[in-house]
Amino acid sequence: MKSQNYKVSVAGLGYVGLPVLVAFSKLDQVIGFDINVNRIQELNNGYDKNEEILKEDLTNKNLKFTNKIEELAESNFHIIAVPTPVDSKNAPDLSPLISASKTIASILKKGDIVVFESTVYPGTTEEICIPILEDISNLMLGIDFKVGYSPERINPGDKEHTIENIIKVVSGSDADCLDAVSRTYERIVNAGVFRAESIKTAEAAKIIENTQRDLNIALMNELSLIFKKLNLDTSSVLEAANTKWNFLDFKPGLVGGHCIGVDPYYLTYKSRLHGYEPEVILAGRNINDSMSSFISQEILSSLKNINIKKTKVAILGLTFKENCPDLRNSKVLDIVNDLKANNLELQICDPVASPGEVYELCGIKPVNLDNLEPSHALLLAVPHKDFNCITKKMLPNLVIENGSLFDLKNFFKKGTLDSLPLNHWKL
Repeated sequence: MKSQNYKVSVAGLGYVGLPVLVAFSKLDQVIGFDINVNRIQELNNGYDKNEEILKEDLTNKNLKFTNKIEELAESNFHIIAVPTPVDSKNAPDLSPLISASKTIASILKKGDIVVFESTVYPGTTEEICIPILEDISNLMLGIDFKVGYSPERINPGDKEHTIENIIKVVSGSDADCLDAVSRTYERIVNAGVFRAESIKTAEAAKIIENTQRDLNIALMNELSLIFKKLNLDTSSVLEAANTKWNFLDFKPGLVGGHCIGVDPYYLTYKSRLHGYEPEVILAGRNINDSMSSFISQEILSSLKNINIKKTKVAILGLTFKENCPDLRNSKVLDIVNDLKANNLELQICDPVASPGEVYELCGIKPVNLDNLEPSHALLLAVPHKDFNCITKKMLPNLVIENGSLFDLKNFFKKGTLDSLPLNHWKL
């Protein structure tokens, strides 16, 4: 392939696609495509509901947002960055990826390159996506067009590890394609690129990144369960263990969202297709998926001597991680549902999440921190930076005397609340 600067398009303008598009827009004209008409309208008005991109970057004249498929034909370097969720049985749901592949195939032309960024199991690009591209476009891979895979490494809510300063793994359907994909991403990634030996290798590398993290957190969660039986403070144990140079600094907690809590199921699905039943990965998933139920039961146990009809529980933070408005697959929602099923009066406060989305998901209108009534149990689930204002002096206004504070992320260190008439529960 001749050395050239391609005109980039990105299909899927969520947490992954939009930052990639904006990065390229600082160099050249680009096209952003999404099937969500409201999303396109918001972006054209300079508003990113995910709070990842500033208005000044969205009003760059090099940016073109559209939901019209035909306008994608103006591009010759098509990036697909759509969600890859799981269904109710934790099986891969590739429908968004298949739909996006069909969309790009409908405007694909000779000389184009298609790069997939969505997290998938090894083999998805070559076994599912490329046949769609060839069938609908009537073009042939390697002769008429090329395909690459470059897994996303976006960390929602993280303003430090952005696309520009994270090494980008790249791969291509042949050597020429790999060169072209590498050169194109090198234009926006200051940290450089890593050339994987094959598309399948790049797919596998991405999926084990999140699987490894999932398993490490699962270990911490299981240790926390054990230490509670032994009447040990988990954070104190981890603090001591962390003094060793090669101890990995993971913490227990809820594992939700659209990456860590989902991606391992893609790998286990593919493993089963090849006749191997994964044990360690699924064991970790089972532990992490069970933590919300464990916490719900701990809250209910703290209220067993109280008249349920008069019991208030406040939940601070509902999104799947701190400082991020994304509610997808949040395990705090599971806790909310458990507590609602026991007819408790719930108060929800999340300054980051959309109030409309919170009400749609929970049937509860969120309230501001200042408007919370004292509760029998206060669950500090997600420590958004907006909650940094909560001090020891404020807690008596949030938790009734002899009530319980459930501190999932060790917001208050051990011993700091000993003088208060409340039960400080930590994971």
